[in-house]
Amino acid sequence: MSSFERQRAFLDYTLASLVRRKAKNGALVLAYALVVFLIASVMFFSRALRTEGQAVLAGAPELVVQRMLAGRFDTIPASYAVSIGKIRGVSQVEPRLWGYYFNRAVGATFTVLGLPDFAHADNEIVAGPAAAKAWTNLQEGRYLFRTFKGDSAGFTPVQVLPEETRLVSADLIIMSETAFRQVFGLPEGQYTDLAVNVRNPQEMQTVTEKIQREHPDTRPIQREEILRTYESVFEWRGGMVIVVFTGAALAFFIFAWDKATGLSAEERHEIGILKALGWDTSDVLVMKFWEGLAISLTSFLLGTIAAYAHVFLADAGLFAQALKGWSVLYVDFPLSPVVSLTELLALFFLSVVPYTFITVIPAWRAAITDPDTVMRAS
Repeated sequence: MSSFERQRAFLDYTLASLVRRKAKNGALVLAYALVVFLIASVMFFSRALRTEGQAVLAGAPELVVQRMLAGRFDTIPASYAVSIGKIRGVSQVEPRLWGYYFNRAVGATFTVLGLPDFAHADNEIVAGPAAAKAWTNLQEGRYLFRTFKGDSAGFTPVQVLPEETRLVSADLIIMSETAFRQVFGLPEGQYTDLAVNVRNPQEMQTVTEKIQREHPDTRPIQREEILRTYESVFEWRGGMVIVVFTGAALAFFIFAWDKATGLSAEERHEIGILKALGWDTSDVLVMKFWEGLAISLTSFLLGTIAAYAHVFLADAGLFAQALKGWSVLYVDFPLSPVVSLTELLALFFLSVVPYTFITVIPAWRAAITDPDTVMRAS
């Protein structure tokens, strides 16, 4: 008999043995797969969010310059844009007007953007898809804003941004620069921040240092820093969810360890019979290795496939809101099915390898004992 046929015979016997104890092994596989499902779901969802964040930030400014006052964010004068634009290596400086508006009637915060070259009138606005659905305090079809003076200002929606842009525009309200200053009371010549483009990306750090030297009260933020911050936030949220599931995972691993490191009377009796029939100790260990691998690999595949379907086909309904963010205007967008091979391999080695090998230890203890003693003891 060749080595391949020998291993196939061991595997056939192992599967038949597992089927004989199908109720016990089936319960173990389900519990095992549930733990893998929970951990894999968090991994897949966090990875997909980080990928979406990278795609969104790819169009963000290379450098954002904010002005700080007493450690807090403050508006920045237009003169800063002129002086920064003269720094060697800077190709463009764009003063930006944006802010947040809390709508008490809706109970949600909206992002408001003021454009100097707005294509519509000063009393008209463009709304994001989620903002258009959520804004309920209308008067004759106009969106009502409470200005910084306490007055009411109505704006007519002339356009709703397409659903395809909802990841970046869901809660967005776009208006003219004049309307923005009317609502928020920002004086002329003052802006929220500056978007700076650098001609050579390798000079980014040099330009950043020059801006800080010329304007010590500013805080330049590179796009890579924003990306790292988003990744840290998603990793932190994913870690929090995993911590919540740690109790269930720990309980399972204690149960699996107890099951794998001890043999039932039926299993010890089976090993004694096999030894009496002429099986070597190595044959028993190979049979137990295949048994542990069959259970752990089946659980890993079931849990991973279920997690993939849960995250990418069912929009991760179990914990999507906990990981997406705090806003009441949750963005409903399809996740790109991105799976990290490194993370998947780490989950495989942490879930399959330990269980496979610890099942061999009690089998080895029973296999090196005299068959008659084993059968009498069982």
